[in-house]
Amino acid sequence: MTTEGIDRSWACNVFVIKHVKAATNLRKRHPFFLKFLKLGFTILLFMPVMTKGKHFIFECSCCGVQSGFGTQLMYLCNACSKDNKSGEPPRGVMKVLYDYHRLRHKPKPFKYLKNRGFIDLLPISSLSSLPPLRTGRTPLYTFNKLDGKLLPAPLHIKDDSQNPTWSFKDRASALVSAFAAEHGLSTIVVASTGNAGSSMAGICASMKQRAVVVLPDSAPEAKLRQVVMYGAKALPIKGTYDQAFELSIELSNQFGWYNRNTAYNPLTIEGKKTVSFELFDQLPELLNGPVFVPVGDGVILSGVYKGFDELKSLGVITEVPKVVAVQAAQSDNLVRNLHQPDFISIRSTTIADSISVDAPRNFYMARQFIHAFDGDAITVSDNDILQASALLAQNTGLFAEPAAAAAFAGFLSYLHGNKLRPGDNPVVLLTGSGLKDLKSIAKGLTLPESVHPDFRSVERTLEKSGYL
Repeated sequence: MTTEGIDRSWACNVFVIKHVKAATNLRKRHPFFLKFLKLGFTILLFMPVMTKGKHFIFECSCCGVQSGFGTQLMYLCNACSKDNKSGEPPRGVMKVLYDYHRLRHKPKPFKYLKNRGFIDLLPISSLSSLPPLRTGRTPLYTFNKLDGKLLPAPLHIKDDSQNPTWSFKDRASALVSAFAAEHGLSTIVVASTGNAGSSMAGICASMKQRAVVVLPDSAPEAKLRQVVMYGAKALPIKGTYDQAFELSIELSNQFGWYNRNTAYNPLTIEGKKTVSFELFDQLPELLNGPVFVPVGDGVILSGVYKGFDELKSLGVITEVPKVVAVQAAQSDNLVRNLHQPDFISIRSTTIADSISVDAPRNFYMARQFIHAFDGDAITVSDNDILQASALLAQNTGLFAEPAAAAAFAGFLSYLHGNKLRPGDNPVVLLTGSGLKDLKSIAKGLTLPESVHPDFRSVERTLEKSGYL
């Protein structure tokens, strides 16, 4: 369910007791959660998660049941996850809900939230718990031309490669790290194709926490070296990302390590939703989309949607912008299954490692958001991705890894298919730097041969290439 009508959602955790006897019994069991309202003995019983004074609850994205009372850690819904099978998207991914009713009645909700660093919509008690490295608050660039041709609408590019470890994943890692710090959790384990691992490793290094990264041995070497350089414990396995995911959960269960796995830990969605708050702040009057989002597990997509949905529930925006999920055609397990009754997985072979997923971990929530807000979902080929990466770099000076370039390839698909409407303000999320995966990018490049160091040789080379 969306946060629309959140008063009704919170009402699931409110019990009205009209009899003194019942009130007396409840008071014995829940002395800290009773609020008496004058004569008549109407009592409201709130049961949110308490984390050092912070109120929030978890809601299962599948069954809608809310939980979290008396606990500080929550992964999947117990009821929905019990029948999860390896190789299939997990059911029971949780949403974090806040007291939207209180925030909605602030005179200027967004200004209030921004001035407080959006702490009211984060599951931590203090901004001081966040890592010292600047995470988020990334630039939004606007371009009016491509290859010298005027675009039908200005193109806005959100450059999250400027995060500390050059990846959008830092948004999630920073929040997970802060939550761990507030609850005395010193070791964080994560499964990754590369970016989430290097992100968690870097963030943990800045926080003096231990990071354990389980990743397939096919992960880009640059990302593996990042993990090692940050001092994390890297565990490359002779297997797939999905196998690394399951192994990391077993390590978490056996050793008590806090698990950062995407979607499995609902805080990853919470960290990623902050990009939507920034987009509204940077484009307050123009944020109608389409917003192009690269998709693997579906967590960035869900985070983007959840952020916009929360702004809508607070009356900050009237409509959720159109969001376009962009997957690699050679890893289309989320897009291909959106309208299918049964999920069927096909092994991913895309060069875009960061979105190469066989069983999208947030499939069900992502599908709910796409259907609820009439989103679009498209695929682009690996060749489209490589061409998009080169076009982007040559026209904007922004060097994106293949997974990030997939979002730009999605924009180009809309552009060339004449799908941009009058009044659109397209936004592309660039989620990672091209320096993180030079091997894949190299497939679309031809490096020049060396020439003799004299003027005539250089001149002939320039003439031959058509540069002169």
